[in-house]
Amino acid sequence: MTLMPGVQGLLGLNRTLVPAFSRFVSSPAQLTSVGLPRGLCTVTATVSNSKPSVGPENESLLESLTFMGVDVKMVRQRQPGVLRKIITNEQGLAHFLHGKGASRKVVAGIISRYPRAITRSGEHLEQRWAMWRSVFKSDSEIVSILDRSPESFFRSSDNDNLEKNIVFLGSLGLNARDLHRLLTTAPRTFSNSVELNRQMVEFLEDVCAELGGEDPGQFAKVVISRNLYILIRSTKRVKANIDFLKATFKMSDPELLALLQGAGAEILDLSNEYLKRNLKMLQEKLASLGCRKVDVKKLIVCYPTVLFIGSDTLSSKLDCLLKGGITMRQILEKPKVLEYSTQNITGRLEELHKLRYDFEKNGINILDSSRKRFDAKLERLALSSEE
Repeated sequence: MTLMPGVQGLLGLNRTLVPAFSRFVSSPAQLTSVGLPRGLCTVTATVSNSKPSVGPENESLLESLTFMGVDVKMVRQRQPGVLRKIITNEQGLAHFLHGKGASRKVVAGIISRYPRAITRSGEHLEQRWAMWRSVFKSDSEIVSILDRSPESFFRSSDNDNLEKNIVFLGSLGLNARDLHRLLTTAPRTFSNSVELNRQMVEFLEDVCAELGGEDPGQFAKVVISRNLYILIRSTKRVKANIDFLKATFKMSDPELLALLQGAGAEILDLSNEYLKRNLKMLQEKLASLGCRKVDVKKLIVCYPTVLFIGSDTLSSKLDCLLKGGITMRQILEKPKVLEYSTQNITGRLEELHKLRYDFEKNGINILDSSRKRFDAKLERLALSSEE
């Protein structure tokens, strides 16, 4: 399979990349940028090879971070050990990110929320940035992601492993958008060894083959695309969920295959106990409302992500809809209405009741629409009622 543009060159990246920070970092004692005020850097000439004991905070580092606008209190809450580091690269990191377009405020926010970022060397930053640029379109896009979720970029310190995972996942047919979403939503995927990720892929391919699927590779790709967290779960958990769904709803192989490569993929990473508990509560609630077992199965097949919703929240939403004149039959036919908050549902029902909207005649599609579309529909309804 042909790899996407940008990924093909990654295998040779470490051999060909010339770190721009080599002019700043030539030894462990020079992790901060040359030419910047020495008082803002934290460096010690000698470092013990023994395992450091818990000691006092590095006062020089505290001064440096405070001057940079970093929230030191947040650093203490998140990764306090960083403040006891002898060698850090806060100024080198700031210089690097400024060069990519990050503002002083953004840099301070990144360090505040993920303090270990200041332990990465200039060479490491250059290499990792180059790998991310093989997936993202611009430096500004990466800066924006780091501003929202610095952990996604700085969590792992193993660039070789990141490189191998990008190549491996690209070889599955995952496109740049898929890798983009994995890097930002489930960055732990790239901390896994390639072998661990391969085990999950092979497991999914085996599931497809056992259920009579014709394209195991495509099945694995679809499941990963639909559930970004699945690669950071165990095959044991995913298998338990698949077996549970099949046994509970007495699904045929074709039915289960269709569910898993559809919306059902989104619930495969849930804790098996959480899945069972929510299903039990759902069954009890629907039974109390006069629904049959076949209705429960229909709901799960059409809208499996209903199992994400906690029992109290689900009960509140159903009661709100039924009180507002919606029938269970309508909810089962349009279950996506349950995606909205109880407050949102209540507000929309009140607005529609003021206009004497007939749900029996017109259905409930109007409840499952964006705010913009809902407001536009309300405006048209208001005009027609005045005529």
